[in-house]
Formats: sequence, C-alpha cells, structure tokens
Amino acid sequence: MLGLFLFKNEMDTIDKLKENVEIIFPENGLKEKLEQSDKNGKKLIIKLGFDPTAPDLHLGHAVVLKKVKQFQDLGHQVVILVGDFTAEIGDPTGKNKSRKPLSNEEVLLNAETYIAQLSKIIDVNKSKIVFNSEWLDKLSFSEIIQILSKVTVAQLMHRNDFNKRFSENTPIGMHELVYPILQGFDSIRVNCDIEMGGTDQLFNCTMGRQLQQTYGMNPQTVMCMPLLKGLDGKEKMSKTLNNIIGLTDEPNDMFGKTMSIPDTLITEFLDMTTDFSAEEKEDLKARLANGENPMNLKKLIARNIITQYHNKEEAEQAEDFFTNQFQNKKFEEKVFEPVLLESIDSENGNISLIDLCFHLKNDLSKSAIRRLIESGAVQINNKKITDSYINLQLEKETKIKVGKRNFYELK
Repeated sequence: MLGLFLFKNEMDTIDKLKENVEIIFPENGLKEKLEQSDKNGKKLIIKLGFDPTAPDLHLGHAVVLKKVKQFQDLGHQVVILVGDFTAEIGDPTGKNKSRKPLSNEEVLLNAETYIAQLSKIIDVNKSKIVFNSEWLDKLSFSEIIQILSKVTVAQLMHRNDFNKRFSENTPIGMHELVYPILQGFDSIRVNCDIEMGGTDQLFNCTMGRQLQQTYGMNPQTVMCMPLLKGLDGKEKMSKTLNNIIGLTDEPNDMFGKTMSIPDTLITEFLDMTTDFSAEEKEDLKARLANGENPMNLKKLIARNIITQYHNKEEAEQAEDFFTNQFQNKKFEEKVFEPVLLESIDSENGNISLIDLCFHLKNDLSKSAIRRLIESGAVQINNKKITDSYINLQLEKETKIKVGKRNFYELK
C-alpha cells in the first residue's frame, strides 16, 4: 500500500473525487482504477490536455484543474499534455465550421503562458509536462495510416458536431476528422489511466480509450467536468466570446466581473468556482432560496475567487473599491483611468464616439461597442450618448464611462 488515499477510507476518496464531475466512463472506472493503484502500489497517470489556442486560462479551465489537483494531492502522477502539434490543426469540437489553425510561433507563445498560469492551481514541479509534437512530428506516413486504420468513418460520424455538419452539407476537413484520433493516440504515448476534460471533450477522450484497447492496453477511464457558463449566463466561458474571468485578471476586474453575472448563475458559480466547504455552499444556497439579496452572495463569491488566485487582503480591497466605485460615489467622484490625448489616433482632435470607445476598449469588437452605445451604456461627462457616430472634439479632463465598469479620463 502506498498510502495514496488521504481521506478516511476508500469510499470517502471516491465520493470526493466525484464531486462536480458530470460524466465518468465507464461508470465504475474511477473505483476500478483507484483499487488497481492501491493493489499494485503504482501511481495513476492522470492526463489533462490543452491545445494552447489562446494565451489565457480562465475559471472554466480551473474547474478541471482543481479536480486534477485532487489526484495530485493523493500522490498520483499528473501529466499536462500541451497539444502544440494538434493546436496547429485546430480542435473542431463544438464548431460549425473549420477552425483556423495557428502558427507554430503562436502555439509556443501561448503554451509558455499556459504553463506559467497552471501553477496557480496545481504543483507544476510535481507534474510532468509533455508536448505532443515530441511523437506526432516523428510519425511516418505509413505509421499514420496504421493509426487511422483503427477507426472507422462511422465511429467518427457518431460525434455530434461532425454529424450535424454532414447532415447540413457543411464542409468537414479531413484534418478535422484526424484530430480526435491524434488526441487519442496521445493517451497511448503517455500510458494514461484517467483522462480529464470538459463534457465537450467526451468524444475525444473516449477515442483515447478505444485506441488503447486496439493496442492491447488497459483502457483509460474518462472523467468529464461540466462546462462553466460565462458572464453572459448563456454560452460556456470562452476567450473567443469575451465572457471570461481570467486566472490572471487583476483583483478589481475579478470582483467587478463576478458582480456582473446574472443571478441565475449564482448556484453554478458557488459549486464550480469557489472553495467553500460543502456545508457552506448549501448554507449559501439556502440563503438565496430564502430571498436574500443576490448581490450579497455575489460579493461572497467574488471575495472567495480573488482569495484563491490572489490573497485575502486584495479580495477585501477589491470589495472596497467596488463599493466605492459602483455603489456609493457620484460619477465625478469615481476613479478614472488616465488616457493620454496623444495616444488616440484622431483627425486634429476630432473622432467618432465609436472609434474613441474602440481605442479605450479594444478587447471588444466595434459591433459590441455600438450595441453598448445604443443601449445607453456609454457616458461622456455623465451624459449618455446613444449616437455611435457622433463627432467629438477631444479635450483634456473629459470623463468617459464605457459599460458598467470602465471609467477613463483624457489627460
């Protein structure tokens, strides 16, 4: 016995590991893997793969990472697989059209950022970090054909997004069909026991299990976590949709973004983003059900999130900032971010409102900015302006509000 179980007994361990997990395949796979590990005294290999398609990790990624951390704390071997090869193909999961492949330079830069951010949750020094180009780049064409021969077209068409696109006559690239097979081959190369991912990765992860079986290996168990919804309360949290709370966001931004979530997301955020105890979570849910002001609960969630990724003191300061900036102070008393007039590209100091806002908030598209303006969410010197193309004369000490949380002053 290696003493890999930290909880009271085996069932306590299994119950703890099942928390917040939506799918375990096969159903008894986790129990069997843990028993096998305890019996033969070998650590389980826990695989979590990332295609570094964007440089920032967010709370949606953290849902899976926290589960990986539980296995790491139990003494098992975590393998972080960086899909630098597969990122250049582009994961078609959930896409209704082909995804644009990234360059090798973009992938490596994103991967470097990813690895640095992982340390906010898992112990990177105790993890094994591998890049799948290490083996996929070296495959000969005949070896690739041999791998592809293990999978049928019918099996690939069981995948919902492929099936949907095929039935709608939407093109499917051959490289997209190959993607899940290559991800599955990764599991063979790292000798994976348990592969982790979101529910959107179920097909890709089970492909690894299938390929392991065809190669005569003990097939991996698949554990899929639910997908955290983004700030809009509709779509999954995604950098592409600009609805994320990033792990490296500043405390004030984290607090403000959390306070902006719709009330319908409070329970989901309690379960999936906080580290409150099970008893504390149930108590907070009861308070919400009994009619407590949702804002009070959002503040508790925001403080908890910031404490996890920064510290308690910064969480308290962020709450004070939010209260002063958004609840107590008049417009002219708020804290405005200084913006140099010289930094704004204009024609002799003249600029349209939409172009000015795009300069200030270039993480938003112009169409998104136009919607903000037309909805009355943009103010100049405390006056709402709803004409996106009104011409403005830039002047020092002009105060601008864009959306709920962005305040600027021209200097």
